[in-house]
Amino acid sequence: GFTVVGIDLDAEKIAQLKVGDLPFYEPGLKELLTRELASGRLTFTTDFAAAKDCDLHFICVGTPQQVGSLAADLTYVTSALESIAPHAKAGSLIVGKSTVPVGTADRLRERLVEINPGVELAWNPEFLREGFAIEDTLRPNRIVVGVTSDRAEALLKEVYAKLLAAEVPWVRADLPTAELVKVAANSFLATKISFINAMAEICEVAGGDVTVLARAIGYDPRIGSRFLQAGIGFGGGCLPKDI
Repeated sequence: GFTVVGIDLDAEKIAQLKVGDLPFYEPGLKELLTRELASGRLTFTTDFAAAKDCDLHFICVGTPQQVGSLAADLTYVTSALESIAPHAKAGSLIVGKSTVPVGTADRLRERLVEINPGVELAWNPEFLREGFAIEDTLRPNRIVVGVTSDRAEALLKEVYAKLLAAEVPWVRADLPTAELVKVAANSFLATKISFINAMAEICEVAGGDVTVLARAIGYDPRIGSRFLQAGIGFGGGCLPKDI
């Protein structure tokens, strides 16, 4: 029901989205995109000035691992804030959703004060799984918000009103905790994968079956069976960086 403008520097991507084409595949997303474009509530542009009347600005850019380093590349997050801040109206809220090292939000908040002191910063980590992004957005298992004022929390509660009405757990945190929640979650998942692979090595030596072992310990609700499949380990753009 909200009016949303999507902004990106990639003109080719924006041109695609304007006509309902996606630069990647996600089950059900094309249909959702087509419907919202037809409603007139969703538009796309490369012009950051189009955000000047918005009440909230979500930063949803990548933080890839730096080449040759374990550190996260924060270039895109910083650039997004620098691009939005001059256009943001007084009283609006910039909300980071990107996965960042702890301390990033505080640094960006200091920069925001220099550019546009009438705008607040909050952090609202996302917990999307590949292939299930729509499900995880519309029916998340929790909402975490890092805020520095009651007003910022109230604005975010307005955005997530339908989810709160559906009794999705709401966690208010400070900025550092909100940043740490996401990397802690990813680190714990990485730990489960590493643990079951270590157990697989023990099973090979002892003559055991790691699949049966994983099923048996997975029945314990304190452990759970998710991410307990032995294999080649983990890769991708999240877990190696976030641990």
